[in-house]
Amino acid sequence: MEQLQWLAVVRHGQSTGNVTAQDAETAGIEEIDIPERDADVPLSDLGREQAKAVGAVLAEASPQVAVVSPYLRARQTAELALAGLDVPMVVDERLRDRELGVLDLLTAYGVQRRLPGEAARRARHGKFYYRPPGGESWADVLLRLRALLRELREDHPGGRVVLVAHEAVVFLVRYLAEGLSEAELMEIAHGTTVANCSISSWRREDGELRPERFNSVDHLHAEGTAPTRQEDVDDEPVR
Repeated sequence: MEQLQWLAVVRHGQSTGNVTAQDAETAGIEEIDIPERDADVPLSDLGREQAKAVGAVLAEASPQVAVVSPYLRARQTAELALAGLDVPMVVDERLRDRELGVLDLLTAYGVQRRLPGEAARRARHGKFYYRPPGGESWADVLLRLRALLRELREDHPGGRVVLVAHEAVVFLVRYLAEGLSEAELMEIAHGTTVANCSISSWRREDGELRPERFNSVDHLHAEGTAPTRQEDVDDEPVR
């Protein structure tokens, strides 16, 4: 089977939920006050400008198709980044964010206070395999991504594809593209925040997808849309 020639993944722009979650973590409160359900959280004003800045990179890369998470912040990012480009956009629910179940809307402090048993269970199992009640582990998200990438290879042989999704998806696409082990992925993820509207990409050389860039925000600095403080927090409030 012919493989993809080029694969990229863009994390959505800064969302209103990112800002609220960071403020809650900084303030040391237990719960994040986000009125919308996770799927309906929109981009902030800065996030919209960041998404527009991605457009210049995509115009140069010339992807054949953009596959996008159904969550509003990702769809808005893709629409702004692809404006004026002749690139079809396909929404696929397998790119949705990791579901947090009972941990949803809790800060790290909130989980320790309200669900200490879950905090201990997560510490024991680790981020890769820990599944909160009603939620997903990173391994669960990988099942979705494996199926999606297999279909993309079949539907776009030798193609150029960009995904627009969420932080966990960026890490896990790297895991799949580079054939990493759990330990290698966790070493990369430890202490790393995938920046809003960062771009990670891989190009096929000698029959293998090889890293081209990871968590790159050069385009944001060029357009003056990089955040001035650490607002691009992990979509998962619980580290």
